Amino acid sequence: TKIDVIRDEATIANYSHIVLPGVGAFGHSIEGLRSIPDMIAAMEREVVEKHKPFLGICVGMQILADKGYELGIHQGLGWIKGEIKPIDQIVHNNNLTLPHMGWNELQIKHPHIPLLKNVEDKAHAYFVHSYCFVCASKDNIVATVDYEGEIPALIAQDNIFATQFHPEKSSVAGMQILQNFVEL
Repeated sequence: TKIDVIRDEATIANYSHIVLPGVGAFGHSIEGLRSIPDMIAAMEREVVEKHKPFLGICVGMQILADKGYELGIHQGLGWIKGEIKPIDQIVHNNNLTLPHMGWNELQIKHPHIPLLKNVEDKAHAYFVHSYCFVCASKDNIVATVDYEGEIPALIAQDNIFATQFHPEKSSVAGMQILQNFVEL
């Protein structure tokens, strides 16, 4: 499998699969994408219109939302309806240790999506985040994690998949998810 970093909108059409990894804050990440002329339009053409497999990782998942509240209010891509909010506002526990960092068990809600082929319920995944995706539709939530309340860990809509956890750091389950994505 050939993997390249895409730095301009002109080459994105040459690839069969698109991954948007992320580390950092929602606002910085979406502004980084917007700073590349026509990149978002090219991504929408390839992913939304042509239905190429897409995988967002961590903040790459979060910017799929309509809006994020990390370090201000920022408009996201709006590919999956919802908002990104602080975890402690969602689970209503002001004593949580944030960021949510470390290994947690995935609670798989929809085991038959192709991304989860050969991934067991309760498989462990590695998380580092303080904000979470509040989906407008629960149908988009494929797996959750319990962090003093249920938090979306993997969401999907058609050809668009996204993980709040880092599959590349999630041992056997993470490698299986990445392999499944490549095989889509």
